[in-house]
Amino acid sequence: MQIRHTAPVDLDAVLSLYSAARRFMAENGNPNQWVNGYPGLEQLQADMAAGGSYVCVDNKKIVGTFFFAVGEEPNYRRIDGSWLNDRPYGVVHRITAAPGTQGVATFCLGWCFAQCGNIRIDTHRDNIPMQKALAKNGYRPCGVIYLENGDERIAFQKEG
Repeated sequence: MQIRHTAPVDLDAVLSLYSAARRFMAENGNPNQWVNGYPGLEQLQADMAAGGSYVCVDNKKIVGTFFFAVGEEPNYRRIDGSWLNDRPYGVVHRITAAPGTQGVATFCLGWCFAQCGNIRIDTHRDNIPMQKALAKNGYRPCGVIYLENGDERIAFQKEG
């Protein structure tokens, strides 16, 4: 597998991954995390413009996607709990893998960690598969953060 920036030609494939993820979450006890078409084309285009949208490619097929950037995440300024450290960090958002694939999220998370060695990420309380993936990859729960709209998310961090 390899990671590269998302290209305009990838838009349909990435949007299809997001759609499949929304279905998977809704069918597996997490119907409230990605709703009303989120993430959609507008979010994807913003992620690409910011230089933080990536795809995971295996045998020339896009099998995963995520947003990654090194820098402060405004939603992480306030946490009910505490981060593992206050060093500069990378942040991962909107990670998903193609249905039926194995190891894609682990590969993507490993790539992100290799970029800076201090990663923060959050997920919905009902997103048990993501929580398990984060635990499996050495991420520790740090508390609860709040999105701009007030929704809460469980915050995780992995440090090197």
